Amino acid sequence: MVKPLFPGFSFARFDAVRSAAGARRVGASRTRVARKSVAHRVASLTVALCAATALAGCSHHEAPWQLTNVTGHLPDLEFSLTGDDGKPATAAAFKGDTTLVYFGYTHCPDVCPETMARLMQVLGKLGPDAQHVRILFVSVDPARDTPQALHDYVGAFDAQHARGLTGSDAQIQGLAQRYRVAYQMEKRDPNGNYDVTHSSAVYIFDAQGHARLLATDQDTPDQIAQDLRRIIEVRS
Repeated sequence: MVKPLFPGFSFARFDAVRSAAGARRVGASRTRVARKSVAHRVASLTVALCAATALAGCSHHEAPWQLTNVTGHLPDLEFSLTGDDGKPATAAAFKGDTTLVYFGYTHCPDVCPETMARLMQVLGKLGPDAQHVRILFVSVDPARDTPQALHDYVGAFDAQHARGLTGSDAQIQGLAQRYRVAYQMEKRDPNGNYDVTHSSAVYIFDAQGHARLLATDQDTPDQIAQDLRRIIEVRS
């Protein structure tokens, strides 16, 4: 038997989430092409941030980060949405914890469940330090992602550390623009199903809600965990 990487998470449940989403997926090749366009925009943002932080870091002597350092280049964590318990949720509720924010949707067939599974590995590597980490899964598909749908989705990974967030179209769009997140609804099929292409970066905020790091799908769980420990160690 394979031991779960983290309490509450198992690959069987991960596969079930991924399979259920995949069964609803249509137009796969078209979606991959569209996703590449979004990914290119995210890559451009990452390159720009890297260049800016490289210049800013010339006067500092701290050890280099494994992830992209966005300190001072993105706004603090701030939002007013609806939690997966159906109640209002604001950024203030997560002050004191290192917060990982990911924009995705529950019908996502591949990138979202894979990213969540990777973050579960990160939590497992953190050990006791994981108690200071929260993962916020922000839906870019509020029309389908009800609080209950999000509750079931994040609960399949880690109900203790992960929480789903949704809201009105305007609320989601406003938050996405705040952090330069790209997403786009694809054409519906005859049955009304559709995919949403979206950027896949994970935004990391410190205990004070300051934007600190950006993790992409090129960063390994070990690299993410290493930088998270540094963020957690200086929490106040």
